[in-house]
Amino acid sequence: MNVCSKGKMGLIACALFFALFYLLSSVAEARVGGGRSFGSRGSRSFSSSPSSPSSPSRSYNTPSRPSPSAAPQSQPGGFMRSMAGGLLGGMAGALLFSSLGFGHGAGGFGGGIGLMDILLLGAILYGIYWFIKRRRQAATAMNAPMAYGSPDNRDAFNTDSYAPPIRDIPPAGYEAGDGLSAIRREDHSFDEKRFKDSVLDNFFSIQGAWANRDMSGVRNLLTDDMYKTIQQDADELRAKHRINKLDNIAVRSVEITESWQEGGRDFITVRFYANLLDYTVDEISGEVLAGSRKDPVKFVEFWTFARPSGNNPWRLSAIQQES
Repeated sequence: MNVCSKGKMGLIACALFFALFYLLSSVAEARVGGGRSFGSRGSRSFSSSPSSPSSPSRSYNTPSRPSPSAAPQSQPGGFMRSMAGGLLGGMAGALLFSSLGFGHGAGGFGGGIGLMDILLLGAILYGIYWFIKRRRQAATAMNAPMAYGSPDNRDAFNTDSYAPPIRDIPPAGYEAGDGLSAIRREDHSFDEKRFKDSVLDNFFSIQGAWANRDMSGVRNLLTDDMYKTIQQDADELRAKHRINKLDNIAVRSVEITESWQEGGRDFITVRFYANLLDYTVDEISGEVLAGSRKDPVKFVEFWTFARPSGNNPWRLSAIQQES
């Protein structure tokens, strides 16, 4: 292989590396569940939750965390993505100019590359882009809730952890009020306000455990499948030496949107409307890899809590994103 060919291959390899870095750098975990839909809602696992709350609710805020004495760090993650994009564009331009003959006498690239080389490079770059795009779609799963089963670990709490798609489900108990009445008949001590206060506490506790990458402290608040799934996500963060920071969480509303009974179990879906500072940092360098320390993000999520019917503790069984 002559010097010209080696130079061309080096440019192509560098271009592919920076293209892959540029595309992968924007893929990051965000809050509990990574902003995707997953878990079990019994026979409604494959149906969307109603998007409209039944009544207004007050806002809830976490205490503001004291700012560190040092000035906030900049976001080198964004700078690195910009630099990678610029280098990628520069290398692509160099390849194009050398292919047109402008590189003669300039350090051994005068042989140029042919049209087929450019087309091949473009096809590879598009393939990388398509692959990353599919990964993002699979991660978010905005409109396709997933149910996780555990065939080897069936107990009274997750017997129906996986359910096949069910069509034409009767709307009985679909309205929150009807379902709550049925739940009260089994548990006379059930109080809607106390329930909402309790799940709000659970919301903050689970988010805090996620930020610490250790869900063991809130295992009693999660079904077995939810615990395994979220802990696996946390373990992946730890393996990558990343920390998902969740600061200044403010819950604007907490509303019950669904409540029903099936198979000897109670289900209540709660709509959380909140905003927070959600960003991921490198554990070693402290660099911001995704998100922002300054710009809060708003989100709406539907958390479904389940329990065996009666006066039993509630556990988080599913998280759904707003359709």
